Amino acid sequence: MAFNTLKVENFFRRVSAASIKKYATASEAVQVQEEPPVHFRTAESNPVNHTTQHQERFYTIPNDVYKKLYSGGGLPKEFMKQVKTFNECCFLTRSPTIEILSYLRNTNYNKPVNRYVLYGPSGCGKTLSMAHILHYGLATQKVLIHIPWAPNWFRHPKEVANSTTREGYVDLPIDAAAWLIHFKNQNSQLLEQLKLTTDKEYTWSLRESTPRGVPLMQLVDLGINRVRYASEIIIALTSELKEASIAGKCQTLVMIDGYNIFFTDRTRVFTDAKAMVLPDKVSLTIAALEMTKYDWCNGAVVVSVDQLAVGGKKESDLPRLLLGKAGFEHLDPFMPVSVNPYTDSEFYNVMDYFKDRRWVRNCDEEGLQELKLLSAKNGFKLMNLCAAL
Repeated sequence: MAFNTLKVENFFRRVSAASIKKYATASEAVQVQEEPPVHFRTAESNPVNHTTQHQERFYTIPNDVYKKLYSGGGLPKEFMKQVKTFNECCFLTRSPTIEILSYLRNTNYNKPVNRYVLYGPSGCGKTLSMAHILHYGLATQKVLIHIPWAPNWFRHPKEVANSTTREGYVDLPIDAAAWLIHFKNQNSQLLEQLKLTTDKEYTWSLRESTPRGVPLMQLVDLGINRVRYASEIIIALTSELKEASIAGKCQTLVMIDGYNIFFTDRTRVFTDAKAMVLPDKVSLTIAALEMTKYDWCNGAVVVSVDQLAVGGKKESDLPRLLLGKAGFEHLDPFMPVSVNPYTDSEFYNVMDYFKDRRWVRNCDEEGLQELKLLSAKNGFKLMNLCAAL
């Protein structure tokens, strides 16, 4: 049989080229294949999907979400320093957060709002749990009414002015305007999509008013530009969002850290006559208490109570003592969710995360046991023990 030498050579060239291409493609696939996440991290960065299988592991907050949600507050100062140092924001997915997220997923939003109260020893992670839930609210397109740390209004007010519309009340105009900026950063894109407008006409002075049918963001911008009206505009804004939720136009998530400050008997807010003003005579309190009632639907309320909110040590960190009779009756019925110190698994994962960030080095098992003992597995204490010198 005669062979065509040229045809044979071409055949082998084609086979060799196909083999080389196949091998190169396989090599590229091997190179781009991502390494599986380490045991203390999860690749799932969407809180909507967080379940018990992601518990006790860190997840990373995208930078754009971090700037949008927490630029106006919501994270402890020490934690924010850590975020800057590590060049990333990571939350530990904990049991209290998973519990509340499961409730929010299975809620019947046609019923009156459910109220959830986070409580527990100071430094155990109530604020970070709320920050995690806040991210869930953003991911599920809920309008966010977020007060990062309510005690700041009553401990360090920037300015105090007598209310021009409510006799016997005082306004905190600069603090109110700062909160409106925080609200705008978190909700501007969603409110543009929802196209929510005012349902009432508002008169601020003889010359200035807001007609019915104006976009809510225009109302917010008025409060930012005209600081003297900011407190009253917050009351109007929350009232409008409450009515919009009842009408089914949106879903609203209310989150207030340090909620028990609204029922304290001591503040640093003083009138011109140097008389102390209790929270129930501060106009911003009206909006906070109205949004935490159960007389509306299509929403949820998550608050925290903390000994640090009212200063000093209390006999207990339970909601009944920290809220007092008036606060407890205002929220009742509510779902209490305890935030406790780290479990052993959480403690070791946190330390592994510190090691991964090169923040803790050369720490053997004996050193870990000492840190566990000194911190009592309290997240804040552990962060301080591992802080820079």
